[in-house]
This record gives sequence, structure tokens and C-alpha cells, in this order.
Amino acid sequence: MLEKLNELTESHGELRRGRGLVSGVIALSLGVLCFLGVLAFHFPEYLTTPQLRKSYNVDTIRMVMFAALVIAGGISLVNIIFNRSRWLSGAAFLLVAGTALLGGHKVPVNDFADNTPYIGLDWFILDLLGSSLIFIFIEKLFALRKDQPVFRAEWQTDFHHFIVNHMIVGFVLLATNLMVHKFFGWAGNEGLRGWVEGLPFWAGVLLIVLVADMVQYWTHRAYHEVPLLWRLHAVHHSAKSMDWLAGSRQHILELLITRTLILAPIYILGFSKEVIDAYIVIVGFQAVFNHSNVSVRLGPLRYVIVTPNFHHWHHSQDQEALDRNYSAHFAFIDYLFGTAVKSTRLWPERYGVLGDYVPNGFIRQFKFPFTWKG
Repeated sequence: MLEKLNELTESHGELRRGRGLVSGVIALSLGVLCFLGVLAFHFPEYLTTPQLRKSYNVDTIRMVMFAALVIAGGISLVNIIFNRSRWLSGAAFLLVAGTALLGGHKVPVNDFADNTPYIGLDWFILDLLGSSLIFIFIEKLFALRKDQPVFRAEWQTDFHHFIVNHMIVGFVLLATNLMVHKFFGWAGNEGLRGWVEGLPFWAGVLLIVLVADMVQYWTHRAYHEVPLLWRLHAVHHSAKSMDWLAGSRQHILELLITRTLILAPIYILGFSKEVIDAYIVIVGFQAVFNHSNVSVRLGPLRYVIVTPNFHHWHHSQDQEALDRNYSAHFAFIDYLFGTAVKSTRLWPERYGVLGDYVPNGFIRQFKFPFTWKG
């Protein structure tokens, strides 16, 4: 069973239907998430993110876990009974059984210390479940490249980036907050902060997205134009396929630098918590959606808002698209500074770094900026 599971996770391509592979993968995925979830219930002080603990409803999480256990258990049992990929469904059922034996969705959460070191296991579970359910569905409904399977080439590398970047969310938050306060703490002005915090919600959201995107634009442009920074950013551009998982391919140093620079003006200007929360939702959605394998252009709005079409061009190897389309939210910024792609074609042909010199694999890509001789 373990050998077959390892072979499955190391392969890519479309899952053949009618053999229980698709339903088995769904059951296994839910089983893994449920098992990780029950561990988070047992050790919340070490496996959950303090900021998220205050936001979500534990009863709702329990209901979601119960539903996932029922679905995963039901699918795996049906497949086992009808002899459809028994090895895959057997693994899923063992995870469901293990989760139930550990208490399942009924594990009590008692008082615990709030200042312990932690990894973002809950953030990983919620984001993976939400992103996969929403964006895989959207990609199948509005697919740009209809022949591209969910498990396309190099999906393992991007999934490893996804895991690491979510698990170390505590370190990223701590490091970025320390750097923002250390380097930009002097710049705060109480009068300005009070005015910004008092803005109507809609005005605050528009302003925070605009401010963040102006910083994002120039930071992103620097990653392309400064050779030392390109060493880091080339890792992100090495993805040869665009889908909901491709945006996760990002070097940890780039992640820290970019988040610090974007958080700095947000901290200095003093936006309200509600506005910051709305910005987090917007940036989270666009970061995934604009990398997705979806045929979305939005007509004339594409000159104002960044769409998948706009960002796909940024990842293209096509000559007219090199070092273009830097914006993350507002496309008009690129048109304002003359860096928008001008092409007679609707979509690019190929993605990735021109020359394909970035190695595949998470560890190799982590070391790449420090070992590249180019």
C-alpha cells in the first residue's frame, strides 16, 4: 500500500475514471486533512495560529470535520466493497479510523498557553481545503487549457512550497512584524493614522489595496531588474503550468522581503482591523485566482483590475511579455508606467523562465539563488 501511495504522489497526469482513482484521491485527501485536524484539536497551542483561533468558530470546524469524515469513510467503504482501487481507499479508511480513535470531531479543547511556538497546521488545512474546493471547481468550469489535469507536471514541487509556506506562517508573521517595527516604526504619525482609520470602510479598502499594489509594483519590478533579486524571483517564474497551486512556488526570502515592504505602509498609515481583514481576503483570492487555469479576461475591466489573463502574460516566456505586467491588483498601474503587455494574441503560448535554467524540486529551488552561476 505504501509503495503504491508513494508511486501515486510521485506521478502526474489525468486520473483514469471508472477505477475508483478520482473518488479514492478525494477520500484520501479528506482523510489526511481530518487526521491533521484531530492533531490540531489535541495540541492547539503548538499546531494552530493564534490569529486564526480568534476568528473561526470551533463548532463550525467540528461540523466540517464530521462531514469530511462521513464523506471520506463512505467513499472508501464503497470502493473497498466494489473492489475499486482498494489500496487507495484502504489508506483513506485507515486515516478515517485513526482520526475517530483519536476522538474525531469531539475532542475537547481546554484552556492552553497562548505564547508557545507554533506551526500553522490549521491555516494549511483550511486554505488547502478551501482553495482546492473552490479553484479546482472553477478551473474545470472555465478551463483555459482543457487538457491540463489537476495533477499536472511539477505539481509536487508547488505543493511542497504550499506546505512549507503555510506551516511557517508563524515565523513569517513574527519576522515581518519585527522588521516592520524595527525599520519603519519611526515613520508613524498619529494624525495621519487617525484620519486613515476613520475612513469609511469602502474607501479604506480601496486605499489599502492601492497603497499595497503601488509597493507591490515597484518591489516586483525590482525583482526583475536587479540581478541579485532576480535570483530569488526566478524560482516563482520557473512554473511551466498555471493553475491554483502555481502561485505557491515562492522562495521564502522573497516572501519575507515582499511582505515586510507591503506591510510597512499599511502599518504606518494605520488602517483599521476590518479594512486589513478585507485586504487579506482580497490579496489571498487574487493571488490564487490570477494564477489559475481559467479563461477570464473581464472585457474592458481588464485594463483596471488584474485578471488571470493579465497575470498569465507576466509568467510567459513569449518575448513581448518579458518583464511586463507587474501589478497584483490594479492593472492600470502598469498602463500608467508603460509596462503593460502589448500583444495581438489573447493568451501567451508558454510559461516559465526563458532558458528553463531553474531546477525542479523544493530543496533545489531553495538552494538555487545561492548556487546559480549565471
